[in-house]
Amino acid sequence: MSRIEKKLLGESLVAENLITQDQLRTALAEQKQSSDTLGYTLLRLNYLTEQQLLDFLGTKLGFPYANLRNYVIDAKVVKVIPENIARKYHCIAMLKVKGALTVAMVDPLDSFLLENLEYTTACKVKPLVSTMTEIQHAIEEFYGATGAGSGGSGIPASMQPLTSTGLNDPKAATSIQDFAKKVQGLGPAAKDGSVIDLSRINAADQANIIQLVNLIIIRSIKEKASDIHIEPDDTVMRCRFRIDGMLQEVLALPKNFEAATISRCKVMAELDIAEKRVPQDGRIKLNLDGREIDLRVSTYPTLRGEKVVMRILDKQRVLFGLEDLGMPDDTLVRFGGLLDKPNGIILVTGPTGSGKTSTLYASLQKIKDPTINIVTIEDPVEYQLGGINQGQINPKAGFTFAGGLRSILRQDPDVIMVGEIRDYDTAEVAIRAALTGHLVFSTLHTNDSAGTVTRLIDMGVEPFLVASSVIGIMAQRLVRLICNECKEELVPSTAIIKHSKLLYQAGKTKVFKGKGCEKCNSTGYHGRTTICELLILNERIKELIVEKAPASVIKNEAIKQGMRTLRQDGLAKVLRGVTTLEEVIRVSADDEI
Repeated sequence: MSRIEKKLLGESLVAENLITQDQLRTALAEQKQSSDTLGYTLLRLNYLTEQQLLDFLGTKLGFPYANLRNYVIDAKVVKVIPENIARKYHCIAMLKVKGALTVAMVDPLDSFLLENLEYTTACKVKPLVSTMTEIQHAIEEFYGATGAGSGGSGIPASMQPLTSTGLNDPKAATSIQDFAKKVQGLGPAAKDGSVIDLSRINAADQANIIQLVNLIIIRSIKEKASDIHIEPDDTVMRCRFRIDGMLQEVLALPKNFEAATISRCKVMAELDIAEKRVPQDGRIKLNLDGREIDLRVSTYPTLRGEKVVMRILDKQRVLFGLEDLGMPDDTLVRFGGLLDKPNGIILVTGPTGSGKTSTLYASLQKIKDPTINIVTIEDPVEYQLGGINQGQINPKAGFTFAGGLRSILRQDPDVIMVGEIRDYDTAEVAIRAALTGHLVFSTLHTNDSAGTVTRLIDMGVEPFLVASSVIGIMAQRLVRLICNECKEELVPSTAIIKHSKLLYQAGKTKVFKGKGCEKCNSTGYHGRTTICELLILNERIKELIVEKAPASVIKNEAIKQGMRTLRQDGLAKVLRGVTTLEEVIRVSADDEI
């Protein structure tokens, strides 16, 4: 198999006139002596440039390009591949999700390397292509004498300052807490609650506050947090990260840090630091080692002082495919069938933070094709997708969902994504688009799939229009995954089995939990996956919608037609050892079975 694939790479390059037949023969002979990959050998012999090889592998063979400068790579994931293999075969591990290891390499066609990596790591390898320069830099960064990255913090040394004021020395602290102990005091907090003017703080103390805020942001990105909470208490200022959907306290500092830290955040977000009586909203745009990151900043006055929440939007984050989201195989097949429809509305529903946007983006990635015009209108654009025309609303300029959607219809679209249907006007235009031959994706905030029908009717949409335009509704939640490092079997109580309706039989089925370890910060969980229910509108369900039947009747009919509810999907994942009973009960309602 290895010979076949090497022949494919070499002869394909010859066919494209990128190398000659003589150069291929020389490279194959050289490769046999050195045991290097063919791609690397061609580069070493200067028969190809890095850019030529990247363009060929990307355009002709469809391997995605990974610009390693745009990724924050976890040092623990890198070490999954032994150093000698990484250096010999010029590859670097980037991401590990549920037994799948994403690896950047120069020659993704080398089956010997792929088989070697899968055997060594016990993971299914997903290859991406990158340049020799970037891979060598990453190898030195994480394996080199100076580079496991960060002096113990897990932050790569290549991370440059977030702002022009800089992060004075990221190696100076091994953690936020250690750093906090070194920061000089700022003196007593203002007793009257007035704002601290940063310009009046001495230069050393001001640099310390800048360094503290920058380090908090960098650490949150490294920990893959979705939100940063900086909040006042009676005697301390607390910092919490939302990781895997749950808040975790990472820092508590003396109260006298509070005003200056809040002011620094507001300065970065271009907010009024003197205004503390009303909430404010702003944005921070950062460039972290060439990687574009947006922070949506919100302040809120509380009895103990101002609270700041920053939502982290990494526009160049690696996106998952539909098959990586955790849908059951049968649901994935049925949902894929909806994506093949020429027109209609596909809705993804659930509360805030349930992964709706990720599902929509994965769907668009699935159907993306040069022959299809895909246009989106979002608030905000959370991730940038190549080959898709993405637009962001601007209410202050009069660019709303409804108005933008009307404009999209004049852009000759085949597929439209509306970030959220919030009102009748948006719903009405979306339905009109679906009825005139467009495939429309959108989201709603509802608890289950059947409730989405009721919500649309409550907005003022006629039932017959809902039945005519909507073709499928996916309700979903995110549940935390049991940490593989501290996973252990659990015998559930009779009461919990009865309450959850878990099909558990002692000795025949197993239930697990996470004991808690360093990898999962003693939570017992690491990562998240989706539980979902997919309602596909058939003729009987459409009749019930036109008759204005209650959501419960529609749901019961869907279950008769084979729909698996959120709770049922969650319990199936419990029995597979993916998540815990507590997680499924936490995110799904009791009446879902």
